[in-house]
Amino acid sequence: MFMSTSLLSAFALFAFVSSITPGPNNTMLLASGVNFGFRRSIPHALGISVGFMVLVISVGLGLGEVFKAWPWAYTALRYIGAAYLLYLAWKIATSSAMSDDTDGKRKPMTFLAAAVFQWVNPKAWVMALGAITTYTPAEGYFTNVLIIAVVFAVVNLPSVCVWAGCGTGLRNVLREPRWLKLFNWSMAGLLVLSLYPMFFLG
Repeated sequence: MFMSTSLLSAFALFAFVSSITPGPNNTMLLASGVNFGFRRSIPHALGISVGFMVLVISVGLGLGEVFKAWPWAYTALRYIGAAYLLYLAWKIATSSAMSDDTDGKRKPMTFLAAAVFQWVNPKAWVMALGAITTYTPAEGYFTNVLIIAVVFAVVNLPSVCVWAGCGTGLRNVLREPRWLKLFNWSMAGLLVLSLYPMFFLG
C-alpha cells in the first residue's frame, strides 16, 4: 500500500523544511558557493542528496527488521522520532547566527566526501530517523521506504542548491538578527506542523 496523498504532502513539507533550514550541509554549501561558485559546488550538493538517500534506505531497512520482530517498537519509535523533530524545531527556532568561517585555499568538497559525511552528520540522522519512524506506514513498509528516500532526494537537491546558488546574498540576509530570528521561527513552526499526520491521521 502506497502512502496516502495527505501523508505524502505532509512528508514533502517536512523534507523541504528540514532540507532548507541551516545545518552542517547547508553551512558548508553556503561557504562553497561563496568561495567556489555554483558550478564547482554541484558535486558537493549531489553528494549530499545521494548520500542521504542511501542513509534513509539503510535506516529504513534496518528498522524494518526490528518492526517484524517487535511490532510495538514501530509505535515507540514513531513517538521518539516525533520527539527528535520537536527538539530539532526548538533548536532551529533558538539557533544563533551561522559561522562565517571560510577558507579560500580549500577545494570544494567532492561528491564522495559529501556522501560519506551524511553518516556522521547528526542532523542527517535526525532527519532520516524522523522520516522513517514518523511518516512511513507499516503497511507496504519497504515500498514506502523507497518512496520516502526518493522524495527526500528530489526535494533535498534543489533545497541545498539554494544555499550554494544564493551564497553571499543569503548569508547577508541571515546575518541581520531580526531576519534570522523570523526565518528560524517560521521554519520551526512549519516543522512542527509537519507532524500533523502522526497525531491526527494515525
